[in-house]
Formats: sequence, C-alpha cells, structure tokens
Amino acid sequence: MSSKRRGAHAPGPKKHLTKAMLLPMAEAAAREQSLSSHLALVACRDGHGNKHLFNELMRTVYLAWFLQQDGCGIEPANSFKTAEYAVEASLQLAHMSGEWVLAEDTVPVFERLLALHDSQLATAPLHKFIRAEQRLRQFLAGSASSPIPETDQA
Repeated sequence: MSSKRRGAHAPGPKKHLTKAMLLPMAEAAAREQSLSSHLALVACRDGHGNKHLFNELMRTVYLAWFLQQDGCGIEPANSFKTAEYAVEASLQLAHMSGEWVLAEDTVPVFERLLALHDSQLATAPLHKFIRAEQRLRQFLAGSASSPIPETDQA
C-alpha cells in the first residue's frame, strides 16, 4: 500500500498563509468596522436610518454569519434570520411611509450579532475575514435570496 493518498479530488498546490493572515486584523481597522456597524444600528434604531445604513447592518450580519460558518461563533441561526427579516420589514416600511426605522423588539438581536461580530473582529484570523468578504461578494452577485438557511421560528 502506498503511503501517498489519492483522493477523488487532487488539490492544487497549497498556499501557505503569511503571519499577517493568521493573526486578527489590525486594531484600527477592527475599531473602524465596529464603529460603523454600531453607528448604523443606533441610527436605524432611532428612526434616522437610510438605505446605506440598513445595507451596513446587513453586511455586518452576513459577514458574522459567514465567519460563524467558518468556526468563529455559536449564535443560533434563527438570530441571523430574525435580523434579516427585520431589515426586510424595515425596507418595506420605508418604501410605504418613508420611515427608516428598525422594529424595537428586534434591536436586541442586532445587539447580540454586533457583539458577536466585535468578538470576531478581535480574534478571527485575517484570512477568514477575506474569505467571508469573498463569500459575501459571491452571494451578492448570485440569485439566492439569502445565504442563511430557513429556520423554524415558532
């Protein structure tokens, strides 16, 4: 028996990650991303939101989801789905009334997801953030309505 393993797929040459890619992102960049997300939440919570700020919230939710899928977090999937539904409802309200505000009862879900993302910013290796950003771009370029699977929200 050969000591070399041959699988159904033969991977190409393995890329070695640099030290910088194995460490969390720079503190200044992490603070900037965190601040942007938290300010978006405050504005949307207080009725001062707009399309850009709601997009910022969903970008953060999706990045946190992709990072969690890569082993950085244990938040229940229904929290991510609740946030997604809350933004959809807010966008419908904005379209009908011009009022850009998050439903008050969903704010704690966003607070938990932003806290998760803050933790991810502080601890997850940079290469996982780059992969999460790639996955977000792929999702946005595709036709799927959500990267988050449906959950039973009974």
